[in-house]
Amino acid sequence: MEKKKKKHGVAARDKRKRKSKPKPSSCELHVQVSNANAIFSLILASLSNLHQHHSLPFITKCLFKIRPSLLLSQTSLRPILSLLPTLLRSTHSKIACRAADIIGAASLVSLDMNEEIASDSETVKGLISLLNNPNRKVMFSACNAVLDLSTTTFGQQQLLKFSALEKLMFVFLHIFKCLKSVCLWTEGDESFHSLKIGIKEDELSLAFLSATVILINACEVEQLQNIPSSLSEAFLSLLKEIRAHVSDHGVVKGAMKSNQGGHICKSNIGVCNLAESIFRLSINASRLRVSAPFEVVKRGLFGTSDSSFEDFISNYWEVSPFLLTRTLKDHDMHDMFCPFIQSLSWNGSVPSLLSSILQGLVSCFPIASDEQDILNFLNEVKDRLGCPITYQQDIRVVKTESQSGKEMHYFRDLHPGFIKEPLYFTIGDVLNCGQAYKEGYTVALRGLEFRYQSIAAIADTLALMFGQPSVGANLYLTPPNSQGLACHFDDHCVFVCQIFGSKHWTVFSRPSPLLPRLYDNLHGSDIDCTKAGRREFFLNEGDVLYIPRGFPHEAHTNSGVGDGSPGFSLHLTLSIEVEPPFEWEGVAHFALHCWSENRKRPCCDGLNSLSQKLDLVSVNLLHVAIGIIGNFDPSFRKACLTAAVSLPPGVYNRLVQSQRNTFVHLLDKIRSESRFLEVLSCIEVAIQKSEDPFQQIRWLRVLHMEKDTSSGYNTNKSFMIEDILSMCTRHKDKLEAAFLNVKSRFCSEVVFEDVVTSHRMLLQKYTKTRKQYVNGMVSLHDKL
Repeated sequence: MEKKKKKHGVAARDKRKRKSKPKPSSCELHVQVSNANAIFSLILASLSNLHQHHSLPFITKCLFKIRPSLLLSQTSLRPILSLLPTLLRSTHSKIACRAADIIGAASLVSLDMNEEIASDSETVKGLISLLNNPNRKVMFSACNAVLDLSTTTFGQQQLLKFSALEKLMFVFLHIFKCLKSVCLWTEGDESFHSLKIGIKEDELSLAFLSATVILINACEVEQLQNIPSSLSEAFLSLLKEIRAHVSDHGVVKGAMKSNQGGHICKSNIGVCNLAESIFRLSINASRLRVSAPFEVVKRGLFGTSDSSFEDFISNYWEVSPFLLTRTLKDHDMHDMFCPFIQSLSWNGSVPSLLSSILQGLVSCFPIASDEQDILNFLNEVKDRLGCPITYQQDIRVVKTESQSGKEMHYFRDLHPGFIKEPLYFTIGDVLNCGQAYKEGYTVALRGLEFRYQSIAAIADTLALMFGQPSVGANLYLTPPNSQGLACHFDDHCVFVCQIFGSKHWTVFSRPSPLLPRLYDNLHGSDIDCTKAGRREFFLNEGDVLYIPRGFPHEAHTNSGVGDGSPGFSLHLTLSIEVEPPFEWEGVAHFALHCWSENRKRPCCDGLNSLSQKLDLVSVNLLHVAIGIIGNFDPSFRKACLTAAVSLPPGVYNRLVQSQRNTFVHLLDKIRSESRFLEVLSCIEVAIQKSEDPFQQIRWLRVLHMEKDTSSGYNTNKSFMIEDILSMCTRHKDKLEAAFLNVKSRFCSEVVFEDVVTSHRMLLQKYTKTRKQYVNGMVSLHDKL
């Protein structure tokens, strides 16, 4: 009996074993093989029978098991890839997840495989459709696949083509819940470049943020413009909140190490990547491109009289200093600075004022004046964008010794190595500025038009008023009884606007009738003003002093004892920098270029070909001749105001007539003083010194306005010099005749109105990129 029971027990256990571990079916056996065609057939057959209860787990099991083996061979992937659009559209979340996982893994196999997947529009669209799937696991798998596909430029562009960015932005705005969960993490030394974004306990939001930042930073300007403005502005606002939070977190608390702070979902998105996305989304933001009202700026800088601006242009502009004193009747004269003043935490304490001004500032890297593509700038600085302010570039802390007249830099002694390496300001350095101020040092901050929207608006209006690409703005905080910068002159005109306190200015007579050019090498510390004429100006709050370029000047504060003044000074300078194309010499070069382009003849053979080449070389020789005249004639150095806008009609008409007279004067000079032999001699000297004789028109080379880059000054330097020398050797007489003919025809045929129209278009080219730069930088600072 016991034997029977024992046999029955064994049989029962065997039966249970057979039920729990049935023999593999023929279909399941096929999953284990590496034949991609067989697997493809099995999945395809199962997809057609999804209504059967065993098909769903079988497909998911297939996809799960084949994923590692498929990645070992690219050829084994291709049959499955053809099924991906169908798998991605599946209503079963497990199938969709597995399909997204395969896309992500396959995208990393090779560049070719990444491109093959990205080239399949149905696969890309199917993947993007999963980004807002109700199932969070599906969303997470899809977003990770997008991240993997984004590892190549082609993959990024395909995702952008099918609006993945808009979907990512929209979903992130809805799923992200807690700003406080965002943090910085690092495995390095907590330097700016090693800080990465992390989010506590929220890997889905982090994945979406990472993918969105990557695609934003892969956009062309046109693609950024195509993002719906409401979506772009909402996402930009959230990015700025995140950046402000992590900036405070990184500065005050320090970044979390990888093994600290609990469970942190870590990304490879650095703070510079976040800054770049903010910059890119801001460059075309319409709300940032706001100019201050013309009348407000005009009243603030030139007075309340209707003729004040016209009087300034006629009698003072680039000629003589000008002081506008605030009177008791002019209470609202400087209301253009009210938003800026209100943004400062000014409670009577200079340390609090310094902290208010310097807190949250980032470095504003210089952009080339003739840059036509903002993305070129971003590509150069993308690894540094959003970093702290840099000494000498953004800020200086300086004082001038009364005995020697030499400048001393506070941080030169504090950080001896900063001359070789950039000195990025830390919280400690900001606090040291307060100590330096107590020791008599002036804190000078550059680029306020990139840091405060209210200052950017004033600068934009002033640039329009004078027909220039941009206006700069610097700030100077000087303690009592002190001098900041040594006696110097500038290569730009400045309006000194006294914000707080008072300052005593001495302006010396200009040592040369020639205005200094922008970017000239100025030696302000070597100026001997002992024998020069001088004028004294004392500025109180609200006063404005205009100093033309080339006039040496220095300023100092008084002790403030006995005269009722606080002793210290906070003033802001608005600088009108006249770029080479917008001096009258630049206008002459531009007019010659436009005239030459309009009269080009089609290439012919024989004599006509030689004649054309002689004409083209003669145009270049005339450019050199204009440069020679501009080195000695003061009128060629003055700013051209033909592109000035927003002026009252009467003022504008009189200004245009004055500008026309100047243009006629320039043509007379070119006609009478352009000498062929002098030009050849100048070129020979340049060759001996290994210099470019066409250096003064280098800005024309980068405009890329010519379709035919094989002619004129658009050629490279060596070809032009060799061409001219060859012409002089073989056809000197003919070249001289052609030069005289070109000169005569240009001076007779060029039309002032045509030049004005083309010159305004040139200004727009310069202004567009500058405004994009200002918008991006102001957004990184987010100040009034």
